[in-house]
Amino acid sequence: MNGIRPINQYIQTPQSAPHTLAQNAYSKRLSSLAFQLRRQSTSSSATSTASILPLKSSSPAKMPPRAPWLSTFQSHLSTSSTSEFNITTVALDAKGQTVPRTRTCGFRGWFPNPELHSSALEALESQNERPNPSVYESEMISLTTDVRMEKVGQLERSGNAVEAVFWLKDVGNQWRVRGEAFVIGDPDPAGAEREEKARKEIRKGLRVCEGCEEKEKEWSWERQVTTYFANHTPVLRGSFKNPPPGTPRSQVPTDPELKLGQKLNDLHDPVARGNFRVVVIRANEVERLDLSDYEKPQRWNWTLVGGNGDDARWEETELWP
Repeated sequence: MNGIRPINQYIQTPQSAPHTLAQNAYSKRLSSLAFQLRRQSTSSSATSTASILPLKSSSPAKMPPRAPWLSTFQSHLSTSSTSEFNITTVALDAKGQTVPRTRTCGFRGWFPNPELHSSALEALESQNERPNPSVYESEMISLTTDVRMEKVGQLERSGNAVEAVFWLKDVGNQWRVRGEAFVIGDPDPAGAEREEKARKEIRKGLRVCEGCEEKEKEWSWERQVTTYFANHTPVLRGSFKNPPPGTPRSQVPTDPELKLGQKLNDLHDPVARGNFRVVVIRANEVERLDLSDYEKPQRWNWTLVGGNGDDARWEETELWP
């Protein structure tokens, strides 16, 4: 199998397993998915940046090509009434079998360029913050999460394997994105090594916008995460100070700061920022299913080959729908 290990070898058994789910069909299907993701990712070269600090170095010698599917996907999202999508991660059940875990998330833009609400800009300005300059672009999907959610640990234990599915009803198109998801935003020095690795992987998917090279020294990771946090309403910011998600309500938190319904204005609240994370999905395979005309359905697949940087390219294949 070309040196590829079974997916179970990539997943560490958690200390407390969830309730048993006897879903063997799902298990087999997701095992196959995880295998495909690992196989695709092995072709990626191990390029890295020189530092985990803000991106102040000169532009990388190699940058990923612009994906041929991006403009159509962007157009579909901009004309759709909803931007929610489902993401699936790999988990283990009580028997140690790989099983799917799917949830609905909100699309937060193409990293690192979320569409900022006016309230976000006001919040940043009122606290002497500002967004990063427009330096980078990518086709990497971004979302936000609470580090206490199960998806974060599942990504760590499965080699970052993820699949995202958008059903955009208004345009009659489904988009399926397979790849790896990386989590950033940990303010704790104890997590510096993990944060560094995630930043380096995300850096591989960034392109410097034409004519923006001189602004790179002004761009920082910390400011980017703060901008994502500011783009939430005060109530959503306060949700990162909720009691631990998924724990029984009979277990009352001992920390008095953890409670429901808080409105948070402080963009640097230590408790909320300690739980807040940005997740970035770097795709290596994308599929589009066009059902806008049921008499003439169409389907395409794009697969990233050739590693990262200038040598990479997207191979397009038209499929039977």
